[in-house]
Amino acid sequence: MFIATHNAIYTVEDNGHSAPIQVYKGTNHQDLGYGAMVSLSNGQAAVFALSDGTLLLLSEGDSKRIPTGIEDPIASLLLIRENPLTLLIGTDEGAYVYRLVGEEGPAERVVTFDELPCREEWYTPWGGPPAVRTFAKTQDGFCYADIHVGSIMRSPDEGISWEPVTPELHKDVHQVTTCPADDNRVYANTQNGVYISTDRGNSWINRIEGLPRRYGTCVAVHPADPDLLIATVQNGPRGGGAWLCRSENGGAIWTQLNDQLTESTDRISTGSIVFASDGTAWAAIGKTLYIGKNRAIDWSPFWTPLEHQSSSNEYPIQILAV
Repeated sequence: MFIATHNAIYTVEDNGHSAPIQVYKGTNHQDLGYGAMVSLSNGQAAVFALSDGTLLLLSEGDSKRIPTGIEDPIASLLLIRENPLTLLIGTDEGAYVYRLVGEEGPAERVVTFDELPCREEWYTPWGGPPAVRTFAKTQDGFCYADIHVGSIMRSPDEGISWEPVTPELHKDVHQVTTCPADDNRVYANTQNGVYISTDRGNSWINRIEGLPRRYGTCVAVHPADPDLLIATVQNGPRGGGAWLCRSENGGAIWTQLNDQLTESTDRISTGSIVFASDGTAWAAIGKTLYIGKNRAIDWSPFWTPLEHQSSSNEYPIQILAV
C-alpha cells in the first residue's frame, strides 16, 4: 500500500505489520497532486501526478517521469491496464479526460468526453470550472468518472465512449468507487450522503440511515464483500466536524466509529479512506493514519508522518491500496 503527503511517498504492508518506508521525496517546485495516484495490481508499483503535470512511475525502487502534455491540474487517475501502461487522466479545471498509452507520453484528450451534451450543466458552487474528481473501474472494463459538480459519467469500453448515469443520483458527487467482487455495484458519496447502484448506474438508492450528517466526502468498499462499506461525512464543505462510519449491510444502516479516534475530526478529505487487498481498512484523519481491523470494526492510530508532527502542518495524508 502507498501513502502520500504533500511532498513524500511511503509504502507499508497492507496488513500494517511493518512501519512505513519513504520511497520518494519531492521538492518545493514539484509536489504531489492530491488524489491523483493509482496503484498497479502487484502492489509494488504506482503512478502519481506531480504538480507540474508530469506523472511519476514508481516501481521496485526505481522512478520514471512521464510527460503528459496536460496544462490543467491533474485531479484523478485510473489504471486501465499495465502492459502497455494505459491510464485515464482527469483534470481539475475544466473536467477533461485524457488517455495515456505507454510510458513516453503525451496523453490524448478523449473527444467523446468533450462532446457530452450534459457538460453545459456542470458547475462548481464557487463559480469556477468543474473537475473530474475521482475515477472507478469494474473488472470487466466499465469506467466511472465523478464530476464535481455534474453527477457521474459512465463508459462501457474502458474510457473510449461516455454517457451519464441516470439522473436519480445527487449531482454533487465527491467520490465514486466500485467493488471487485460485484461488477454491477457502484457507490457514490455526495452532498446528500451515500448512493448505491446495483445495476451499473441505471438506478440508485440513497443510503443515509445512521449517518450523523448528509455531506459525504469518501466511500470505500471491502474488496471481497460488496456489502461492507466505510464512509465519511462532515458538517459541510469546510468541515467543522467530521465522522468515520461503517455499514455491513450495503449502507442500509450506518454506525459511527469516532469514539475510536484519538484526535478531533474537523474535516476528512476525499482520498482518505481505503480497504487494502487483504481487507484491512485504513483512514487518514488529521495528521494520523489509522488502521481498521476485524472487518473495519476495531480502529487504532498507526502512524504520523514526520512532516506532520509539527502542529502547524495542515496538509492531509492520501492513502492508496490495491
